[in-house]
Amino acid sequence: MDRKKVNSSSIRSVGYDERSRVLEVEFNDGRVNQYSGVSAEVHRRLTSAPSIVSYFRDNIEESFTAKRLR
Repeated sequence: MDRKKVNSSSIRSVGYDERSRVLEVEFNDGRVNQYSGVSAEVHRRLTSAPSIVSYFRDNIEESFTAKRLR
């Protein structure tokens, strides 16, 4: 999955596959997690949020199942 760099204090890049509804998040420490069942609207809100990391913590981190890739 292609990820795009984002301007965030702890998230390096974000990718999304609308067909499978999978969000991929790369953190500044090198970890990469995939979150399943994420809607396109949640992805859009994440990438357009004034604080990407705050939106992630409030709306994604505890709400979707994560799978660590790296």
